[in-house]
Amino acid sequence: MSWLSKKGSAANTETSNLPISRRGFVLLGLQIGLAGSLAWRMRQLQVVDAERYHLLAEENRINMRLIAPERAELYDRSGEPLAINTKNYRVVMVREQAGDPEAMLDKLSRLINIPDHQRRRVLKEIKQKSAFVPVSVAEHLNWEDFAEVNANAPALPGIQPEVGLSRRYPHGRATAHIVGYVGRVSQYDLDKIRDSGREVDPVLQLPEFQIGKSGIERALDTRLRGQAGNQRIEVNAVGRVMNTLEVTDGVAGEDLHLTIDLNLQRYCNERLGDESAATVVMDVRSGDLLATTSNPSYDPNPFVLGISQSEYDLLLNDDHRPLHNKWASGAYPPGSTFKMVVALAALEAGVIGSETTHYCPGHLKLGKRKFHCWRRGGHGWVNLRKSLQQSCDVYYYEIARQVGIERIGEMARRLGLGVDLDIPMAALRSGLIPTKDWKQRVHEEGWLVGDTFNAGIGQGFVLSTPIQLAVMTSRIAAGSGVRPRLIRARNGTPLPVDPPEDTRVNPEHFRMIRKAMFSVVNSRRGTAYRSRVKDDNWRIAGKTGTSQVRNKVVKNEDVPWEERDHALFVGYAPADNPRYAVAVVVEHGGSGSKAAAPIARDILLKAREILETGTGGAEQGEAQTGKTRT
Repeated sequence: MSWLSKKGSAANTETSNLPISRRGFVLLGLQIGLAGSLAWRMRQLQVVDAERYHLLAEENRINMRLIAPERAELYDRSGEPLAINTKNYRVVMVREQAGDPEAMLDKLSRLINIPDHQRRRVLKEIKQKSAFVPVSVAEHLNWEDFAEVNANAPALPGIQPEVGLSRRYPHGRATAHIVGYVGRVSQYDLDKIRDSGREVDPVLQLPEFQIGKSGIERALDTRLRGQAGNQRIEVNAVGRVMNTLEVTDGVAGEDLHLTIDLNLQRYCNERLGDESAATVVMDVRSGDLLATTSNPSYDPNPFVLGISQSEYDLLLNDDHRPLHNKWASGAYPPGSTFKMVVALAALEAGVIGSETTHYCPGHLKLGKRKFHCWRRGGHGWVNLRKSLQQSCDVYYYEIARQVGIERIGEMARRLGLGVDLDIPMAALRSGLIPTKDWKQRVHEEGWLVGDTFNAGIGQGFVLSTPIQLAVMTSRIAAGSGVRPRLIRARNGTPLPVDPPEDTRVNPEHFRMIRKAMFSVVNSRRGTAYRSRVKDDNWRIAGKTGTSQVRNKVVKNEDVPWEERDHALFVGYAPADNPRYAVAVVVEHGGSGSKAAAPIARDILLKAREILETGTGGAEQGEAQTGKTRT
């Protein structure tokens, strides 16, 4: 081959090799870039973001779960338990371990009783929840049944006996309306919290968790329930618990000592008998509520365990309303017990003095209408003391007209009526002390003189609760604005007594009212004379009241029970050095002097016996009462 041929061939070969080298270079560059990107990403993941992804992975593996706190317990003033926690022996089922739930329930029912409605609930919940989540089958088993389930546990796969805590009320009916009860958290409870703009505490969504539903249990629920604990648990990909890593116990709620004396509380409950009634006993000096009863009562324990519909219907349809807390939320016309308020308003306004008299012919005419006194023949000329002693209505029509509803209302609120009382009680009502603006706003009508007449004798629009009447009586007896209180100590630490409010009432005017109230009980013409106590060291002062529930004047004996007048009495003892005040309301009891005053007398005597002598016997000494010595 010639040199030219060789040179041409070499040139062709060089030319043909150049494109291959360029492609290789491009591919090599791409490979280097890709490798660099992967290296940078790996560094980012493994070095820069390593801690963040480690935490994310840890969160997928480690879960936090809440532990229900132990609910605080309630005691009376001397340490007697009113609401306690007891062991709850229960049985739960885990579906993935049990296999066929219905077959396992059949086996379990041979050992313990499982009602049909409970069986249906279990099967429904098992379908709704994951296979590894326990479902409660039976609660509050007795020891024998619980022990039998434990003994047969090897033959019952998926059935787990557990021991938890449950609420119990050892004194049942006697304390139901003050302590209240707890129950399961319902969807209604959760919706109510959200509607109020508050956040739902996560502990409320724990299975079987219970909250206060009434009474102090409800009013102080957050304080009583305490703070939840938590546990760190290891779970697998589907959420099944594999291991418990750490447990932080919750903080129990604050144990509370109430001001209530259990012995006096029980006596009041028994003394009311079959009446639909309420009573409040208050320490005039400290404001301690010593007894607060509503009758008839109910046993709160079935509500904790799960009350049946038939039992609940019986309570709901009872015309004496056992579920209604009459002492806290029962609003009644105070009747003649309101006359002390009107008298004090008149004294403070300078409208009357102790010897100011008005003539009572049995009625007071206003236009064409007659406002009658309860005594058709009238009382003749009466002054302040006689007007209260004999409960003359005409006297209070007259002075109410002169004083006016605004000043009457102002005095009522100073004495604790028509206002919110600062005590922890669910469904506590404030009553009603009407004003001209209130009537215009609510009824779209102007205020009439006849409205003032009715208010002057505690009728018309005026409403008060038994607890408010007890506060009013205590303030008159003490001559100061004593404040009611229901909590005596927290976690064993006594709470200080709040200083009294300033009622801005002349002490001499209080003294004049107390003198008249003494005459109501201890003078022969007094409306409560038959309920006097003849012990000079324990004289009672008070005021009877009868509030109408119908407009028509008819004898109580001639109408059905639910149309009869309410009977009231407020009083205190001893009259010369007041210590205890009482308010009694007997629904449809007829006459305050006949139905309410004897109950109040017996309760005041029992208060002395229990709280001062410490005997607290079950029987009431009738020899001490005026009834047996008349």
